[in-house]
Amino acid sequence: MPDIVETAETSRLLDELTTLTGREDPYPRYARLREISPVLRAEDGALVVTRHADCVAVTRDGRLGHLPTDMLAFLGLSDWAEHPALQQLFTSLIALNPPDHTRLRRLVSATFTARRVEALRPAIAAMVDGLLDEMTGTTDFVAAFAFRLPVNVIGELLGVPAADRGAFQSVVRDWSQVLESIGPEVLATADPAAATLRGYLAELAAERRRAPQDDLLSALVAAGDAGDRLTEDELITTAGLLFAAGFETTTNLLANGLVALLRHPEQLAALRERPALAASAVEELLRFDSPVQLVSRVVFEGVELGGVPIEAGERVVAYLGAGNRDPERFAEPERLDLERSDNAPLSFGGGIHFCLGAPLARLEAQVAFPALLARLPGLELAGEPQRRDSLTIRGLTRLPIETGR
Repeated sequence: MPDIVETAETSRLLDELTTLTGREDPYPRYARLREISPVLRAEDGALVVTRHADCVAVTRDGRLGHLPTDMLAFLGLSDWAEHPALQQLFTSLIALNPPDHTRLRRLVSATFTARRVEALRPAIAAMVDGLLDEMTGTTDFVAAFAFRLPVNVIGELLGVPAADRGAFQSVVRDWSQVLESIGPEVLATADPAAATLRGYLAELAAERRRAPQDDLLSALVAAGDAGDRLTEDELITTAGLLFAAGFETTTNLLANGLVALLRHPEQLAALRERPALAASAVEELLRFDSPVQLVSRVVFEGVELGGVPIEAGERVVAYLGAGNRDPERFAEPERLDLERSDNAPLSFGGGIHFCLGAPLARLEAQVAFPALLARLPGLELAGEPQRRDSLTIRGLTRLPIETGR
């Protein structure tokens, strides 16, 4: 039976993933970690898995979950409720366990429906065309398109006024640092950002309570099931999560995906010539360079991962980006293939925490990429992309492109 491995090499590789250089291209390091052992121990005590099957198990097995808030003191976070950034994180859907997660997700799912998402397709197409009309010469794709499209889509869906949306890119980026690490320096930036986001949405929710509109926030205000309702804190936290995740992840999907296409011109040409490949292409772009690279869980009841018995109380980090390139699951995983069959990327997680906004992100990308390639036939890189200094959320802060017009 395999053992949990911790060596000088694994420590070095995991340390490199905390540096900007290591995060620029983490995939060779993932591959080596996968070769060494199914389960590795990091210096902070967490267990690390990098194989596809083990990542699936971590995200889907009910014997693993998130650390309950009443146990956060064990992480030195006994004062978590005093920090807006941690309140926004630890009381949201992405950090709750059943039965609280079950109840909250049921209420939110009743409003954030597939029908409501699909109804946005014409509006998304119009937004894409409008943004492309403005793009000429050399421009930053992140600022000009990859941020503006999803923030306007989720803003339209949620009911955030158009004039207010642009201000939240830096706010959400500052808050989301807590997904990477938690410490005084991070909280000094993340807390004011979270307070700004929560304060704004509290005021907007109060407006919707007085005068409901045909938007998701109004639906959340009214959401109920057999007399059950979202509390005020639940409403604000959920709206904040939907708004932030609604553009942050999709921004990175669009930017990461475009870089991958521009660096694989034969695949770019295939999608340009056959826009019907869009659905398959988006799945492959998600697999190839996932916007979310890892998730963590706590073991509630003894499990086995990669043939290694894991005891209750252990913390496990599943590197989804590594699982997406596991050769035991994907043939030639380092190759970008927009027609890859049987493709099911791990990028949206799995189990009860499967991303609620996955259909919306997919829809936006499926509309955007064919339109980009059709409208910008001379599209090419105009400089080196600037990588965001984060591993959990993988994206770009700047992507200079030449539009060819």
